Amino acid sequence: MNNSKIFGSMLIIAGTTIGAGMLALPLAASGLGFGVACIVMFFIWSLMTYTALLMIEVHQYAPVDATLHTLAYKLLGRKGQLVASFSMMFLFYALCSAYIAGGGEQMNDKLVNWAGLDLPEQSGALIFTLLIGTVVAIGTRSVDIINRSLFSLKLVALVVMLFLLLPHVSVDNLVALPVHQGLVLASLPVIFTSFGFHGSIPSVVRYLGKDTKALRWIILVGSALPLMVYGLWMLASQGVLTQQELMASQSLNGFIGSLSNLLHNPMIANAVSVFADLALATSFLGVSLGLFDFISDLLKRSATPSHRVQVGLVTFLPPLGFALFYPQGFITALGYAAFALVILAVFLPVAMVATQRKQAGLGGYQVKGGTLGLAIASVAGLLIISVQLMQMFNLFPAVG
Repeated sequence: MNNSKIFGSMLIIAGTTIGAGMLALPLAASGLGFGVACIVMFFIWSLMTYTALLMIEVHQYAPVDATLHTLAYKLLGRKGQLVASFSMMFLFYALCSAYIAGGGEQMNDKLVNWAGLDLPEQSGALIFTLLIGTVVAIGTRSVDIINRSLFSLKLVALVVMLFLLLPHVSVDNLVALPVHQGLVLASLPVIFTSFGFHGSIPSVVRYLGKDTKALRWIILVGSALPLMVYGLWMLASQGVLTQQELMASQSLNGFIGSLSNLLHNPMIANAVSVFADLALATSFLGVSLGLFDFISDLLKRSATPSHRVQVGLVTFLPPLGFALFYPQGFITALGYAAFALVILAVFLPVAMVATQRKQAGLGGYQVKGGTLGLAIASVAGLLIISVQLMQMFNLFPAVG
């Protein structure tokens, strides 16, 4: 197996996971305290890694180019396929629309204020989509190469942020206990969506081939990187600001402003801004790659240039249109992203593996845990959906 491809695939998983939403984690966990927040993140990471390994177990008996659309039909029938396809497209189109809206705004700001260009407001979204769309349409290899560069720059921005913040960490802030016990459950949907990378797994399998051992290593390391990064980011942010200051920040801009004002250092805002730009770009690459391959499978298109252009148009034009003309529609839909992600990342892998294990003569890789592991994952998914439903109807506090 090509070590370069393995390394690149790890970064695709990590880059898809570590998105601009990472910056909202301190706000989502503001009332938990550092220790409890880390425990919650660890359990969410364990759940998502377990279900990702379930996906690898399913893929070993399917064609190398199979997507969730194909896998769901093979194991769960037409109804399962419809649920999988709707959830996948709802989540990914919503994410792509939000990324285009945010990335376009950031790019337009850079072109106007840094380059001194006089451009319409929509130009940034068009240019941002064209750049990412071209990379994705060329193929996974191009995504791998570009993602490596962006991920490296993102790590540099992260190191700068941590370098500026860590000297000001207070132990008293880190040992604070949850303000309210209910906030532990309330934070679950936000933290859960911060570990979503499952839509990129079929693309990685297609890129690498069905080397189960390598794929397991990629999932474990690729998902562990975000966990470590999130832990360091929470250490820096929750160690510098008290729980009361975090809870009073209310928004990302307020959070960045609080950090800058407290430390009297405008470089913090610049470092966070650069990190957010890079995090958004790497997430958009990973998500749109997964959507591109899914639509290619859905429309039964080959890898010819003309077919890739067709798939690219279907992949990027709808979210671009919504981002330009109705941005709040899909951005509001992101509030319900946890529902689609629980279906895609928990319920479907559990259901497909449970069905596949009933088939005779399968002697390949099997994730440890047996029926008990599948049951625990299902209960965890139901808990996250229940909290999200209660938050929708104002029966439970919402955070983040």
